[in-house]
Amino acid sequence: MHFLQIVWNPTSEGIKITDSFTIHYYSLMWIVAFLLGYYIMKKIYNRENETQERLDALFIYSVVGILLGARLGETFFYSWDYFKDHLVEILLPIREDPNGSILGIKGYKFYGFRGLASHGAAVGMIIAMFLYSRKHLKRSVLWILDRVVLPVAIGAICVRIGNFFNSEMIGKETNSSFGIIFKQIDNVVRHPGQLYEAFGYIFVFFTLWYFYWKTEKRNQLGFLFGLFLVMLFSIRLFVERFKIAQVDGREDWLFSLNTGQVLSIPFILIGLYFMFVFKSKKTSK
Repeated sequence: MHFLQIVWNPTSEGIKITDSFTIHYYSLMWIVAFLLGYYIMKKIYNRENETQERLDALFIYSVVGILLGARLGETFFYSWDYFKDHLVEILLPIREDPNGSILGIKGYKFYGFRGLASHGAAVGMIIAMFLYSRKHLKRSVLWILDRVVLPVAIGAICVRIGNFFNSEMIGKETNSSFGIIFKQIDNVVRHPGQLYEAFGYIFVFFTLWYFYWKTEKRNQLGFLFGLFLVMLFSIRLFVERFKIAQVDGREDWLFSLNTGQVLSIPFILIGLYFMFVFKSKKTSK
């Protein structure tokens, strides 16, 4: 008996604007993520006596860096077999459709950036913050990375909820009372892997929030950034065991680990380095 079993069968993918343009719930969750992130960073910048101008620049760098990194990560880590024949779709939110039409261009429909990889987003964020710190902030890149991980953790929660809305990244079959039937996929009771990750990332956010606002660890360059990497990708490493591999044939890609697990290990090691090995002559004050 599945006491808390839920049948997930959404009646729509999002808010339909026209026949060929729908704002998907997944895209809406990204918008929510960036808005919440802006609010959190505004509080942090107020505390650090940083200017509104620098905050606005940070928002632009974050949006471009995270989305571009996530998209390219999806392209090369998970879906190159598809995108190598659809290069135009890598950076444009469209997909080939013989019945579609966008701005009078036949053969395409608006699809949104539905394929986004968290590992690519992490790389994109780091590169974007490096460029931002050099051009606008005039501080160590680790200073901004130690702070931007708070809104990024919130974003990770929103994205996984968006995956749940889309019935993406579904879990393996289970007899658990907490299983969910994703009717858009099949009638099998499965682990809600997306929600497992989302709940885990809530813990990540509040842990980072505590260390930043309640302790002096915010002044240890690299510590919060390292803590973020260790916690978030450890959760990813663990939860992947309940999910179906995102790339066919990679269920046991390396050392019996799937793609998501293998890509998580370097980030965990980098995080441990910044938490326990890296020593800076400067503080973040």
